[in-house]
Amino acid sequence: MLYQIHEWQRAFLGPLSHFAEASAKMLNDPASPLAQWPGVERWAAGFELMHRIGKDYEKPEFGIHQAIAHDHEIAIVERVALDKPFCQLKRFKRFSDDPGTIEKMKNDPVVLVVAPLSGHHSTLLRDTVRTLLRDHKVYITDWVDARMIPASAGSFGLDDYVAYVQEFIRHIGAESLHVISVCQPTVPVLAAISLMASRGETTPRSMTMMGGPIDPRRSPTSVNNLATRQPLSWFKGNVIHTVPTNYPGSGREVYPGFLQHAGFIAMNPSRHLNSHWDFYQDLVRGDLDDAESHRKFYDEYNAVLDMPAEFYLDTIAKVFQQFLLPRGLWDVAGERVEPAAIKRTALLTIEGELDDISGLGQTEAAHDLCTGIPAKARAHRVIEGAGHYGIFSGRRWRETVYPQVRDFIRTFEPRTA
Repeated sequence: MLYQIHEWQRAFLGPLSHFAEASAKMLNDPASPLAQWPGVERWAAGFELMHRIGKDYEKPEFGIHQAIAHDHEIAIVERVALDKPFCQLKRFKRFSDDPGTIEKMKNDPVVLVVAPLSGHHSTLLRDTVRTLLRDHKVYITDWVDARMIPASAGSFGLDDYVAYVQEFIRHIGAESLHVISVCQPTVPVLAAISLMASRGETTPRSMTMMGGPIDPRRSPTSVNNLATRQPLSWFKGNVIHTVPTNYPGSGREVYPGFLQHAGFIAMNPSRHLNSHWDFYQDLVRGDLDDAESHRKFYDEYNAVLDMPAEFYLDTIAKVFQQFLLPRGLWDVAGERVEPAAIKRTALLTIEGELDDISGLGQTEAAHDLCTGIPAKARAHRVIEGAGHYGIFSGRRWRETVYPQVRDFIRTFEPRTA
C-alpha cells in the first residue's frame, strides 16, 4: 500500500503545487498590481519554494545540442541507436560544416558510457558526455523507469544487465570501442567483458572504471554497511513495492524512486534543508543566478526512477553481501565470470580520495582480478580532493580526470599514418 499512499499524496499536492507556481509568477510579474505590495518578495519566494517542494520531477533531458570539438563549435543530435525494453542505447551524433573538423572527428575513438541503474536517470552523466564529445564519438546507456515498463516485458535482473552490456558492445563493435563505467555498472561491465573474453569474442580496446564497488570489502562506506547490516529478506519486505494501476508497469515489483530519494535526503538532511533556505533567501534578495543554480541541481537530483526489484535484490545479494566477483564465485546465466581471461582490453581505474559511496581500493581491486592484462596496459588513479560525483562531473572531472581518461584511451588506439 505504500506506493499507493504515495500516489494519493502526490495527487493531493499536485493542485497545491500548481497554485503556488501560479501565485509566485503573479507576484513576480511587474505588470501585476500585486507585485507592488510591501514585502511581496517574501511571499513570492515562499510560493516558489512551496511549488518546488510539492511538484513532480520528470526525467530531465540531456539537452546537449552544441559542443566544442577540435577547437570548433559543432552540432549534436541525440539518437536512439538500439531500443530495448529496459534501456535505450543512445548516440550523440556530431556534425560540423568545417571539412578539417569533420576529418578529425572521423578518426576520434568510440566510447560507450555505461550509466548506473541506481535511482537517478542517466542524465546525471550529462557533464561526462558533454566533455567526452570534445574528442570522442559517444554512446550512453539510458535506463528506462521500471514503472513505465509493462509487466509483460518480463523481469530484469543483474544477469540481464550483463547481457544488455554485451549486446550494446557487439552492436557498436568491440574492435574499435572503449567502455567507461561509472559507479555501480563497473561490476556488470567487468563481468560482461570477462565472459566475452572467456568465449573467445573480441573485447573492447579499453575499459575505464570509475568509483565502483568491484570489491566492497575494502574501505567499506555507510552504503556498504547498510547493505550488510540487514538480511536480504529485510530488503524484500521493506523496500520492494508494487507499481500502482495508473502506470504502464502496473503490477511490476520495484524499488520505488521516491523511497530512494528519501534515502538520498536522509544521508545529509541538514545540507538539503540549508540549501532550500538559501534558495528562499536568494529569491528574496533577487540573486537570480544562485537561485537558477539551485533549480538546475534539484531538477536533476529530485528526478528519480523505479528500479526493477530483481535487479536491485541481485545487486544487494551478489555484489554487497556475498562479494561473488572478488571471490571468483560469480556465475552469470550458468557461466563463471573469470576476469583473468581478459587479455587485450586495457584497464584504467579511477577513485576519488574522498569518495563516501565507493571507498578507496574498491575500484582498484579490478587490477587484482584482471591478471591476464599486461602491467603496461593497466593504470590506476586516485583524484585528490574528489568525492564520488567529482570524478565524473564538475570542474575537477573536466580539468583533472578527463585529460587522463582521454590520454589513456588514445594510448590504445591504432596508430594512424
